[in-house]
Amino acid sequence: MRLLLDTHILLWAAMEPERLPSHLRALLEDADNILLVSAASAFEIATKHRLGKLPGATQLLAQYSYVLRELVATELPITTAHALKAGSWNTPHRDPFDRMLAAQASMEQVPLVSTDAVMPAFGIDVLA
Repeated sequence: MRLLLDTHILLWAAMEPERLPSHLRALLEDADNILLVSAASAFEIATKHRLGKLPGATQLLAQYSYVLRELVATELPITTAHALKAGSWNTPHRDPFDRMLAAQASMEQVPLVSTDAVMPAFGIDVLA
């Protein structure tokens, strides 16, 4: 199964795997699953690090490609179609990173692995 990782799931998997609920850790470790990581997650992590909200992400950012390889994850680029859906989606949720991840999950027809309670409001499949 193809799975799109929410940014916090990527952060936990890379930096604090003990924070992952055991059922989500099992999903990420299942070799039959294809893990996708949005380019929006790199943007979100870099932005929050720059703003001082993720001071521990320095090494992750320096070795981002290596971290994805270690997780056996594939980067999901942002397409114009993803951007248009995220920007025009009629939902009151304003976080641009969440909107992009939801749009990608919807358009790519993949569940989003997330413990964020707001994500199901987008009407996407969420594995929590």
